[in-house]
Amino acid sequence: MKAIKKSLTEEEYLYLDFSHQTKGCIFPLHTSVTLFLLSYCDCKIFKICLVVTKEVSTDSSLLRDDLIQDVEIQIISRQELPPIVQNCCLPAVVEQSDNFCRAGLAVVLRHIIQKSYEADPLKKELLELLGFKKTCLKACAEVSQWTRLCELTIPLAIENFLRESSDQPPTIPVEILQLEKKLSEPVRVHNDDKLRRQKLKQQKADGVGPPLTKGKAKSKVHTQETSEELDSSSKSLELKVAFSKLTVQEEPATTNREPSHIRKAKASDLPPLEHVFAEGLYFTLADIVLLPCIHHFLVIISRKFSEKLVEFPLLASWYQRIQEVPGVKTAASKCGIQFLHLPKLLTTSTEQHPNLSEVPGVEEQSDPLFIGGPRPTMAKLMEKGIEVMFSPHPCPTWTLDWNVLPAAVSPKEGKMSSDRALRKQQQLNNLVYVVTNQAKPGDRIVDFCSGGGHVGIVLAHMLPSCQVTLIENKELSLIRAKKRSDELGLSNIWFIQANMEYFTGMFNIGVALHACGVATDMVIEHCIKTRASFVTCPCCYGFIQNTSKFNFPKSEQFKKTLSYKEHMILCRFADQTAVQLPPQRRLIGKQCMCLVDLDRARAAEECGYSVQVISMEPENCSPKNNMIVGVPI
Repeated sequence: MKAIKKSLTEEEYLYLDFSHQTKGCIFPLHTSVTLFLLSYCDCKIFKICLVVTKEVSTDSSLLRDDLIQDVEIQIISRQELPPIVQNCCLPAVVEQSDNFCRAGLAVVLRHIIQKSYEADPLKKELLELLGFKKTCLKACAEVSQWTRLCELTIPLAIENFLRESSDQPPTIPVEILQLEKKLSEPVRVHNDDKLRRQKLKQQKADGVGPPLTKGKAKSKVHTQETSEELDSSSKSLELKVAFSKLTVQEEPATTNREPSHIRKAKASDLPPLEHVFAEGLYFTLADIVLLPCIHHFLVIISRKFSEKLVEFPLLASWYQRIQEVPGVKTAASKCGIQFLHLPKLLTTSTEQHPNLSEVPGVEEQSDPLFIGGPRPTMAKLMEKGIEVMFSPHPCPTWTLDWNVLPAAVSPKEGKMSSDRALRKQQQLNNLVYVVTNQAKPGDRIVDFCSGGGHVGIVLAHMLPSCQVTLIENKELSLIRAKKRSDELGLSNIWFIQANMEYFTGMFNIGVALHACGVATDMVIEHCIKTRASFVTCPCCYGFIQNTSKFNFPKSEQFKKTLSYKEHMILCRFADQTAVQLPPQRRLIGKQCMCLVDLDRARAAEECGYSVQVISMEPENCSPKNNMIVGVPI
């Protein structure tokens, strides 16, 4: 009985949104993707709950054909969600009556794979879904354009496409064109040169001159109609390498010494590797995410506008190829997905698509007035009355009495040297003073990019009448923070592993200690949207760049004075504050830091905030020792 009871307490609940359905698809597409992965992993270790609104029918029998067979699914309203999940975007996973939640598509899918493998360690192929070094879709969408494409833009674009499709020729989502373009790009993998030399050797042996064009090579190799025309010697190296990982008996590695002309070939002379799957040569979680989305896109195209298929030869070949992966057809059939048999595509479209560059905010290519270095840029700002200026520190000598605090509150509990732990304590003194002087009983405080919980745990201990939420994308860091919290017996703390945009709850104060690059800007924006105060300590100024969400400079005052390129000069030099640098260079770095943060402060002021840029005390507590403190007016 005890063993059974333990398993029940460790049961995890998986919450999925449900808005509507069509044949073989539950909407939103994030839900279809999650159900497909559960089917592929043959995972039955989660209690699955479909979360519906009052307007949606809750008749579970209507859903039976489109859900995983033999899996019990409960239907609940959003009001029935655990409180921590009510503050997150779905999908989300949480232990019953627990304070640890995982939210967002990529985080939840990676967790499902890990738990499925832990339940059956013989399923090593599941870990392969996480890719080389287990990093597939690990980076958050704001940082990784590829994660953003898979996790956000393609599912949303195809949902809109399905909603708007009619008898008129459709407008193809630009995200689909981006994916087609990505599949045409050469693949970069960790053993790149070795594989490219093998490909060159294969081409020489087959008497092939230049590599085949991408469209012809892919459609010829991967469509069912032509596969029987090719013997094993003529199949591409990419296919052999990719499918060797997906079969029980892998092909033995070639041990023959390469001919001299192959071994000594220059890297520039080696043929490029072509995509087999979405990320490159190997079947990964990215393919799992894209399959339900692309399937429903192709269903509409093939039924109503089949002439459009010729525009997507690589995507169509990828779609055909996915079906050859062991387990995919079985998983799809359990979810009600009936694969299409697409016609053979022998030509690529000659239609010119719009510029599909995924890099937003490209720097100006020519600026005749631009002069490099920080001094001309700072002088230009001074001419407009914008100077390095810090607000006075509210209490430079204040400190927590670390000696009387429980051991688990101190950063010394983490894996860091005593010197670094002392500096971390000094940093915390600054943030905790400002927050504790702003917080009122009942306030909700969010520690963004919380890492191991150094800020959030101190605040939860010091402010027992406030609810503190830690948000962090790295699972192991958050698990360490929860362990420290459990040692302290804190009952006013939540842990959410998620991209910060998936946190949708209301809060009063947002905190971030050393949020890297544009993460600081994301925190400030999140606080402004909620009209919450913010206390941030920026870091990694050199990583700042234009993104899909932000353009720099941010404030109108700075925009009128500096170009993007000039602002980036400030950001790059703002990182030159390390203690080992000459004093004069550190001084210039500190001034650049202040100017970058003044731009952030002015932008927040334009949104109705009173903002101060303060230098931490003592200044040597960190090379990145600025605080930006904002309060809504």
